[in-house]
Amino acid sequence: MADTVVGVLIGKLGAALTNKAVTHGISWFSKEASELKGLVGEIYKAKEELESINAYLHDLEKFKETNATTSIFVNKIRHLAFRIEDVVDEFTYTLEDDKHHEALPAKMGKRIRCVSIWNRLSLELRSINNELEDAIKRRDRYAIPGIERPVGGYDYHARYTNQASCFVREEDLVGIKQNVAMLMQWLVGDLEEKKNKIITVWGMGGAGKTTLVHQVYKAVKEDFDIAAWVTVSKSYKVADLLANIAREFGISVDARNMELIRLVEAIYNYLKGKRYILILDDVWEKDSCISIMDVFPTNCMSRFILTSRNYEVALLANSNCRIKLEPLEENFSWKLFCNVTFRDDIDKRFPSELQDLPAKFLQKCEGLPLAIACIGRLLSCKPPTYTAWENMYNELELQSTKTVIPGVDMILKVSLEDLPYELKNCFLHCAMFPEDYEIKRRLIRHWIAAGFIKGKESKTLEQVAEGYLNELVNRSLLQLVKTNEFGRVKCCRMHDVVRSIALDKAEKECFGQVYEGSGTYSVGITRRLSIQSTDIAMLSQSGATHLRAIHVFTSYADIDLLRPILASLNLLSTLDLQGTQINMLPNEVFSLFNLRFLGLRHTGIEIIPEAVGRLQNLEVLDAFGTALLSLPQDVAKLKKLRFLYANARLTEGNLARFGGVKVPRGIMNLTGLHALQSVKASLESLCDVAALTELRTFTITDVTSELSLSLCDAITNISHLVSLSIVASNGNEVLQLEALHLPQTLSKLELIGQLEKINMPQIVSSWSHLQNLTRLSLLFSKLDEDSFSSLTVLRSLCSLELGNAYSGKKLYFSAPSFPALQKLGIWGAPQLNQVEIEEGGLKKLVKLWFLDCPELKQLPHGLMVLSTLHPLRIYICMTLHRSLYRS
Repeated sequence: MADTVVGVLIGKLGAALTNKAVTHGISWFSKEASELKGLVGEIYKAKEELESINAYLHDLEKFKETNATTSIFVNKIRHLAFRIEDVVDEFTYTLEDDKHHEALPAKMGKRIRCVSIWNRLSLELRSINNELEDAIKRRDRYAIPGIERPVGGYDYHARYTNQASCFVREEDLVGIKQNVAMLMQWLVGDLEEKKNKIITVWGMGGAGKTTLVHQVYKAVKEDFDIAAWVTVSKSYKVADLLANIAREFGISVDARNMELIRLVEAIYNYLKGKRYILILDDVWEKDSCISIMDVFPTNCMSRFILTSRNYEVALLANSNCRIKLEPLEENFSWKLFCNVTFRDDIDKRFPSELQDLPAKFLQKCEGLPLAIACIGRLLSCKPPTYTAWENMYNELELQSTKTVIPGVDMILKVSLEDLPYELKNCFLHCAMFPEDYEIKRRLIRHWIAAGFIKGKESKTLEQVAEGYLNELVNRSLLQLVKTNEFGRVKCCRMHDVVRSIALDKAEKECFGQVYEGSGTYSVGITRRLSIQSTDIAMLSQSGATHLRAIHVFTSYADIDLLRPILASLNLLSTLDLQGTQINMLPNEVFSLFNLRFLGLRHTGIEIIPEAVGRLQNLEVLDAFGTALLSLPQDVAKLKKLRFLYANARLTEGNLARFGGVKVPRGIMNLTGLHALQSVKASLESLCDVAALTELRTFTITDVTSELSLSLCDAITNISHLVSLSIVASNGNEVLQLEALHLPQTLSKLELIGQLEKINMPQIVSSWSHLQNLTRLSLLFSKLDEDSFSSLTVLRSLCSLELGNAYSGKKLYFSAPSFPALQKLGIWGAPQLNQVEIEEGGLKKLVKLWFLDCPELKQLPHGLMVLSTLHPLRIYICMTLHRSLYRS
């Protein structure tokens, strides 16, 4: 995956060449200008060469494991790209550092020192460019014509494995009975119905899509006049695909020597008036199907089944004709494992002396049928003894999945190689998280800080990154764990088998390594390090001088042991210490001039020193959930900051679990901020916030009645807000929000504090234009029957939470109030004794809970109507535990 390295590097080279300091520096009439020109010339040369080679690399990548010459060339390009990146990063470092020496004597001294650095970098880059030219010549000298597209390429192996998976014994078909029944019904439930029907089966590689469809295909194909099964190549061509379809249908044509239009006519005429079924197996792109669908006649009974790893392909079928294959449940995993492992044993039972080893093997497979079958076949060739099985398990632990489970790696690597280079980097980054780790959506900030995300059209970097996250989920490379109320990915994880292959790839490509504290350890030129052990003593001797990112996933790491490494990493861009039990940052951190991401979330950090102002390239400062009470004055110097999260842990007696921090004057200078959480309100801070017009997420706490008007004025200037949280200073404080004008972009609104009951209709009516508002939380608002009814203007709400916010006795939901509401939660309503839902109201509700409502003795009237429309979860509890309070 050298193209992933080169792709990002080309962006860096372009940024370096357009740096204002470069164009300004070249205008100098001095020796340093000459040296700078020489270095810039070498950067231009490297950029042009890499641009030419990058597309070529993308095609070469899939063949490097079948051709030694290709493999050597790709590895050489990767290592040269790393060296170029080192040169460019150091060059950028000197330019940026020079800008911050404002005094003339200091600037002159700095420029003199830069001359020798630029001269050294120029010579180094010239040497690299020469090596790059030599590598290209050497490749051409030894390349064998046509070798770059061997018959045994990835497409061939993937098709072979797919087809081989069809030939399974009946007893090995477990956990598919329900899906078989559904497919049968869709296919032959009404054979007289003269219309086309598309059915899709999708899921991650190895989930059993081909096996499932093949079993159904065998059972139903005799019910059709003709039937065909075609495996779609990942690099398909329309003409080739149609030729394969014609051949499988038995159409007698010479497709190779026929014009495409004649081939289309032959297929159309042959199928016209017939009942036919076509299986398109392993479809990679929806366009491959869309481009050929007009070929097929529509005035006859036809059935199409598409299998794919891609959700976009699945969308070609109606929602009631799609099947997503999930990992097998535990009981089915056991059954498949037994069937394959003890295929010649009538009882198919584990010998008692194997103890817990079978469970360990299955844990590695995580319900993936292909992995279970592959491991089972390997074990079926071993004697069923503890020693033999333990040795096999140890091999799995020590070696890569590629070596131990042939077949699984080939299927999944095809998915990986199909990714665009921008997505490959993002995918490999996910392998840096620990096994079974629930990856939160904030990982997109890591991608941005690492330079993986480039702006597209009018989209923000965050929007592009979120698109990449969705793409990885849609391609079944990440498993969706949870979505938020907006339907966006909130949490995902990587299947262990996929992670094993991705991690193996990341290590081989020097993208990143995981440190688990055992044995000798060498980082080499690896770019990223994931620390997953408390014993980090060996890291200080690992020679880690090329790292760009360090992620710590252990609570009790001795941060002092990282000091020697940090001191040698001038170009480190990411340092994430989330969850570590530290209360002070080592001084070495503040010399990391290239740092883009500093993660201190849920640490014990109490103070951030003024030295943080030296981190001039910092884009993310995440100190959420720490013990901070204030931010240093020099935070206001961080002009590139896009995300600033900082708050203080509070006692249970407060309105929220986390309080705002005091921000320094001058925060108004951070005009690029997209997120600011959480600010302790003051007249000064609100004046500064008014200048932050790019904010998307904003939380402010300790708001008083006196400050309400200033807050309203500040928010009026922020026209891109998506999420807003306002917290009063205490439970008795009344928020005066009559003058609050919210932007149309707002999706989430949280108000914690009392609202003037008499002004509620006026306040809520001013929200009627908020068509994107999907989540509303009102805590301590003291609504009654009349003021609550004013909320019905918010027709886009998907989630509504009222906490200690309702003082009325009755709640009435008329038709068609809250037509989009899915979740409704009410707690702390001491007088509420009756809830009535009129037919047509809350028609999309799927979750309802009442907590601490002692007078509510019966279920809401009208629930039966709701339960017939949607699966409905109801929670009613008479008392509320303090831990349920939410910020």
